[in-house]
Amino acid sequence: MRAPWLGLFAILCGASLLVGARQMAWSQLFSLSGDAWLTLTASRLPRLAALVLTGVGLSVCGVILQQIVRNKFVEPATSGGLDAAKLGILVSMTLAPAAGTMGRMLFALVFCFAASLVYVAIIRRIKFKNTVLVPVIGLMYGSVLSAVAEFYAYRYNILQSMQGWLLGDFSKVVQGNYEIIYLILPIVAVTYLYAHRFTVLGMGEGMATSLGLSYSATAALGLMLVAVTVSATVITVGAIPFVGLVIPNLVALHHGDNLGRTLPIVALGGASMLLACDILGRLLIYPFEVPIGLTAGSAGGVLFLVLIIWKKK
Repeated sequence: MRAPWLGLFAILCGASLLVGARQMAWSQLFSLSGDAWLTLTASRLPRLAALVLTGVGLSVCGVILQQIVRNKFVEPATSGGLDAAKLGILVSMTLAPAAGTMGRMLFALVFCFAASLVYVAIIRRIKFKNTVLVPVIGLMYGSVLSAVAEFYAYRYNILQSMQGWLLGDFSKVVQGNYEIIYLILPIVAVTYLYAHRFTVLGMGEGMATSLGLSYSATAALGLMLVAVTVSATVITVGAIPFVGLVIPNLVALHHGDNLGRTLPIVALGGASMLLACDILGRLLIYPFEVPIGLTAGSAGGVLFLVLIIWKKK
């Protein structure tokens, strides 16, 4: 079941190491000296690790949110999480300008977690007959948060700094400034350990409670895992939309909704999608680069519309 995903993932990893402004051949990858080795260890490998971890983290976030909200069209970009994280970073730049990367990430985490709690409360309070309205409400909610962030940035003359988090971009990922993204690894491990509980969570509060599951505690844990992942990715590479929406839906169409069985496939799919979008962005206007926020957003947006039309049939 996972063999095609593994094969595709391996091919994309190899292509990611070879593609770039500096041409490299396979023989150069195994040389232990010279500029090729420096390029590989200082830039290409850190970029590959950041791409894989970001894709895995965002796709897993989408699965968790979809189980909590019980809607297949929800992910951090359609629930206000990404916009809240950006707002948190902007607030940290004015309230704690001396805070390092970890300090800004904590601000982003708190804002993202609080925004997610508010969004879940709104969705639970309003009973929607049309499932498409749930992400629509999320997009409206995110637009409000984005507007607040832009006003805040304009008010404190840091609008230019905000542009760095509007679009995801891996071009600045080099050795020494991306390692915080490794926080995604324990997040994925915890999600896998709680996969069965999140699957039960998706059956609804009544069913989960009847099966002995603490609905509120499990949902809070899921939202905290999402907040940590989103804040770590935004502070490292910026906002990347739709990965957590498209990949879980495509996997569910072929393999069902049992997270214990499908979570590794979702993780591989998310990493493969980001790798493919990043390679495309590096080749479109070579030797220059299109930010992955544009390529992933465009591809994900088209697939999002296709999924909506598919669900409506």
